[in-house]
Amino acid sequence: MAIRDPFSTATVAVQNVHVRYRTPSADVNERRRGGHAAQAFRRALRRQPHVIVRALTGISLVARSGEQIGLIGQNGSGKSTLLRLIAGLERPARGQVLAESTPVLVGVNAALIPDLSGIENIHLGCLAMGMTPTQAQDAAPDVIDLARLGKSIYLPMRTYSSGMSARLRFAIATAARPRILLIDEALATGDAAFKERSEARMQSMRDQAGTVFLVSHATQTIEETCTRAIWLNYGRLVLDGPAPKVALRYRQWSQAVAKDRTEEAKRIIERSFSEREETRVYIQEWDARRHIRPRHAAR
Repeated sequence: MAIRDPFSTATVAVQNVHVRYRTPSADVNERRRGGHAAQAFRRALRRQPHVIVRALTGISLVARSGEQIGLIGQNGSGKSTLLRLIAGLERPARGQVLAESTPVLVGVNAALIPDLSGIENIHLGCLAMGMTPTQAQDAAPDVIDLARLGKSIYLPMRTYSSGMSARLRFAIATAARPRILLIDEALATGDAAFKERSEARMQSMRDQAGTVFLVSHATQTIEETCTRAIWLNYGRLVLDGPAPKVALRYRQWSQAVAKDRTEEAKRIIERSFSEREETRVYIQEWDARRHIRPRHAAR
């Protein structure tokens, strides 16, 4: 498995990003905060108290051409939020995200319609990614071959299983051979044959100097398909390095947590934090204008 080249072209830069959400809370203790007047006001308006959820805290990283980066971490760690930031679908509270070209997020950029057939959605999805009608028509056979849905390709997408839908979305998203591809658990729903085909497609993208971000809870998938892995925990970056090393450390921590070995889990994550090399991202104005584009950077 290739190790990242620090001198290859940067495709994505994430600079000290913070993301937080203000959301209602049913916590009884939260209801008691703010004094009697605030409590009475909320009761009168039938409002729940709100809390601040910090989805990402001080995340910095640089992705380079030819890398396949796995994002791992427990539910709520910020993996999908980071993908949405890179895709330009979220705005950070602080920091900025820049990309060399428009990233394609599997399942979002392909604006598919459930009542249309798979073959019609292929055309629609390709057009949504900026292809011309002729390019979309030329890409259709390759998409059909990768998805392998048989006669179901002519049926409405609302009749598809989640796995069938995921396969079609992945096939459409990679039809344009995007320089930056973002995949959120898309491979987890495929069978063994589809997994092999999709891995071959991603290898082809790496060979063309593309960059892939893959979110997966399966550490084996990260080890087998990624060159690099990033471990997130409650919005913080724990470890960033070669995929086998990071995946193994995360698996050890997960097993300790699952077996209620609290002290062991604490030692593993603290050791990982201490071993992490701090990433500092500096963006020069000349590079920002000519090479990379802001993805909803904070004002």
